[in-house]
Amino acid sequence: MKKGIISVIILITLFSCKDKVDEKSTVPAKSNNPYILVLGNAQDAGYPQIACQKECCNRVSLNPELKRFVSSIAVVDPISNESWIFDATPDFTAQTKLLSRYVKDKPLPDGIFLTHAHIGHYTGLMFLGREALGAIKMPVFAMPKMQQFLTENGPWSQLIELENIDVKPLQKDSIIILNSRISVQPIQVPHRDEFSETVGFIIKNQHKKALYIPDIDKWEKWNRKITDYIKEVDLAIVDATFFKEGEINRDMSEVPHPFVEESLALFENLSEGDKMKVFFIHFNHTNPLLIEGSDAQKLVQNKGFNIAKQGLVISF
Repeated sequence: MKKGIISVIILITLFSCKDKVDEKSTVPAKSNNPYILVLGNAQDAGYPQIACQKECCNRVSLNPELKRFVSSIAVVDPISNESWIFDATPDFTAQTKLLSRYVKDKPLPDGIFLTHAHIGHYTGLMFLGREALGAIKMPVFAMPKMQQFLTENGPWSQLIELENIDVKPLQKDSIIILNSRISVQPIQVPHRDEFSETVGFIIKNQHKKALYIPDIDKWEKWNRKITDYIKEVDLAIVDATFFKEGEINRDMSEVPHPFVEESLALFENLSEGDKMKVFFIHFNHTNPLLIEGSDAQKLVQNKGFNIAKQGLVISF
């Protein structure tokens, strides 16, 4: 058996597979490996979504525990007791509370990495301002246009002026060393870049690599091959906003994410081991992958892929 496949099998056995966030959830005992914590898996507007009266959202009214936070992950180093959040979502307050259960005596992460300037990915920064926490120089890593957007537009510019946040510049494909065990590399992806560029991230520890791309236009619009990345990394958490064409009552070409059906077809010829690396995330409220035990979930899992469930812990 190839070494890469062995690594994935070990990774799978270290999951905490609870869909509902457990108030008493903890890291796997005696693990010193860096790990990823899934802090949310919904599209920017959350789940349930505002003014939605469809069955997909009404079921959450009847069962509030089915609510899901907006997509975000954290990387945790249990040895240094450090953590970093990827994207500051509208659910930032609850997500930092969730993260704080995994690090000792630290209610906030050691830094925030931003992917782009759509509402679900940066607006949580507002909770660091004077109306809320009044944070002191929280490191916020941002690409050039994202940094310019924050600097030139209120209320975000006030966060910088009052030194609630300390914006750290990123450059595509450059490597940011976080500590002796973890580094981060932004990779630019095509997306609706009205206000900033969009990036995903490669997160490396001493031995393994994880890919995080919560938002991208159709895979074929990218000048790189996602299948090549999946083969190269040990974990790939990727955009699955919509399950299929016709899912929403809008022209879906206006929001050209990869449909899950398209990704399943594109990834079909990957090896069994490579398929095991893939975790789908960033689900619109209409996406049946949000529904535990749905036919859509079963289809994805039966084909060898995974779902990034809120509260999931992934050692890498």
